[in-house]
Amino acid sequence: MSVIALAGNQNSGKTTLYNKLTGSNQHVGNFPGVTIEKKEGQLKKYKDIFLVDLPGIYSLSPYTMEEVVTRDFLLKEKPDLILNIVDATNIERNLYLTLQLMELSIPMVIALNMMDEVTASGNSIDVQKLSSHLGIPVIPISASKGEGISELIDVVIRSIKENSSPKKHDFCVGEVHKAIHSISHLIADQAEDAGYPTRFASTKLVEGDGPTFKSLKITENQMHIIEHVVKDMEEALKTDREAALADMRYCYIEKICSEAVIKKQETKEQQRSEKFDEILTHKYFGIPIFFGIMFFIFWMTFNVIGAPLQELLEILIGRFTEIVSNIMIAFDVSNWVYSLVINGIFAGVGSVLSFLPLIVILFFFLSILEDSGYMARVAFLMDKLLRKIGLSGRSFVPMLIGFGCSVPAIMATRTLASERDRKMTIVLTPFMSCSAKLPIYGMITVAFFHDQAAAVMTGLYVMGIVVAILSGLLLKNTIFKGEPVPFVMELPAYRIPSRKNVLIHMWEKAKDFIQKAFTIIFLASIVIWFLQSFNWSFDIVEDSSKSILAFLGSIVSPIFIPLGFNDWRASTALITGLTAKEAVVSTLSVLTGAVTDVQLSEVLYTIFTPLSAFSFLTFVLLYMPCVAAFAATRRELGSLKYALLTALYQTVTAYMAGAAFYQIGSLIGG
Repeated sequence: MSVIALAGNQNSGKTTLYNKLTGSNQHVGNFPGVTIEKKEGQLKKYKDIFLVDLPGIYSLSPYTMEEVVTRDFLLKEKPDLILNIVDATNIERNLYLTLQLMELSIPMVIALNMMDEVTASGNSIDVQKLSSHLGIPVIPISASKGEGISELIDVVIRSIKENSSPKKHDFCVGEVHKAIHSISHLIADQAEDAGYPTRFASTKLVEGDGPTFKSLKITENQMHIIEHVVKDMEEALKTDREAALADMRYCYIEKICSEAVIKKQETKEQQRSEKFDEILTHKYFGIPIFFGIMFFIFWMTFNVIGAPLQELLEILIGRFTEIVSNIMIAFDVSNWVYSLVINGIFAGVGSVLSFLPLIVILFFFLSILEDSGYMARVAFLMDKLLRKIGLSGRSFVPMLIGFGCSVPAIMATRTLASERDRKMTIVLTPFMSCSAKLPIYGMITVAFFHDQAAAVMTGLYVMGIVVAILSGLLLKNTIFKGEPVPFVMELPAYRIPSRKNVLIHMWEKAKDFIQKAFTIIFLASIVIWFLQSFNWSFDIVEDSSKSILAFLGSIVSPIFIPLGFNDWRASTALITGLTAKEAVVSTLSVLTGAVTDVQLSEVLYTIFTPLSAFSFLTFVLLYMPCVAAFAATRRELGSLKYALLTALYQTVTAYMAGAAFYQIGSLIGG
């Protein structure tokens, strides 16, 4: 069996190439931080060759979790070949990583991606000269269009068989050359024992790389010698150690590109991006434009497109329920079985499924924003705002993912270099409204705010962001004191979203939603039906207010009086919402016996007023996410205690926000 490691910069088209080579339908995003962990797939038509998609990185210095994952895999797993994908439109920057990968002495092939954009702009790259300078096979491709893929596979297979490492390029000169080679002689045996290529190890020691010092077990005497060598280099060059190595690499890259690259102008995509960014990243108008775009998306989702489709699906579910009901009546099934199926399973699962069109349409628009490259601009815009609460714009990437689901969002904090930033982002990310809450929003807006659905939705999303900001200010000056790390982010060129990628993203969200409906929601509906149908003597009750669930709910319900509702059904729904937020809708449907949205809306008017309904939404928006997100928080924080404190903080914040909204609203209205 052979293993190929796919390595490259973020936004170089790495995951797109991975999908082409393996046939995987992995989601492709056009902003940094999408690929968080390595992913494995089988090379098409080659059962014994596996491709590992490593996180996108810019260097092999282990500052972020992405770089740690990639570096550890390359050094410890020792793949048979590195397939380095290079963005041809940004070749100088991409080759910086290439030179570091070459130091690992692992067979390499370069996939020169986006060559179609280079040639379309009148630019050119002499692939043969580039390959000759680097001593590595270079294959021009366009991963998105599938051009050059077959040739790339042929070269990859041949390189694995030949097992030839990159030519030993000694591209360092002068003082850097002297420092690297002096240290190489000093640590050669230790590098071999640790499994590190000597050139790579000595370069990292010059950089002052902590993990390398530890792995090579550098003695105190060796440490003094290395620091003396580095100090002499810094004094001679009048710069620091890291800058000296960066200058060395970029000087060599400049030499290569001067001979192999003819650049007449920027690509059309880059030129177009600069014009768009003058407006979309404007100092004053950028953020208002973003909120305007989000309002448009919510308006299209909840008013123009989503509402009619939701009504149609609800009619279909209602007719199917009626058919099943008639069949069961015809076969004279027992009352409790009929109640379980119709009032339990169909009411619970059906009420959630009716919101499927809203999920699909919302993520259709969001995937377009993501794949076009716009979301990277939003992170850039948010940097200044987030920095005021003690975070950098890089923290917005996990928060952005949180609008889809809190679990991958919490996991995405691994991309943050600072442990302080990472923990603080984990605490704040669940305040971003995840897609699981959409059915609850839809249920309440249909009943109370039908004509203002887009405004209410936008208000909720903005509220989540505002609460996160206020919480950040509090945490910044108390638990998480300190300054955020510097934020450097590449803005990818705007590109027309791939139809396939958009459809894949929509399908993934729809599939997750449907799976949850027929697993967690299905089981929750049965449990809720049982608890609201039987009393403590396990006798079936006609009035659900005398059930086990009513008793348990009535214990909790007084807590929510300051929020404007004191109905045991509402408090029970919030508790079951901890399993999955969609369970709030299914619980209320089962408890009220409502089958259609019209019936549910009528019952909701007996539980809430418009003011308390929005207070309910506020609590749902902010309180502790589902148990899966809690488990992810515990795993990432490494402590059950801190995970419980985080959940408590989020729930208390939700309670205070909901109570404040209702009480202030009552004073104004009354």
